[in-house]
Amino acid sequence: MMTAEERYATNRENLCNYLRWKGMFIWAEKDPTVGPTSDGFFWCQHTQNCLGPDGKLVEPTRCDSGDRPCHSVE
Repeated sequence: MMTAEERYATNRENLCNYLRWKGMFIWAEKDPTVGPTSDGFFWCQHTQNCLGPDGKLVEPTRCDSGDRPCHSVE
């Protein structure tokens, strides 16, 4: 079973450019003494909610390949 840290890791090579999370908007240096704050709150820039244009849940493990039809929406 995948841990939450693995499931919500945003450092994926093929992550969809339209996936958003609040950590993107915090401009601070990473503090190694503070653990990850992966709370699992993600949204799609196109739909502005937790479901992508294809009606499926958006999160890093589901939005990291071109297999979803919405991955290449322009």
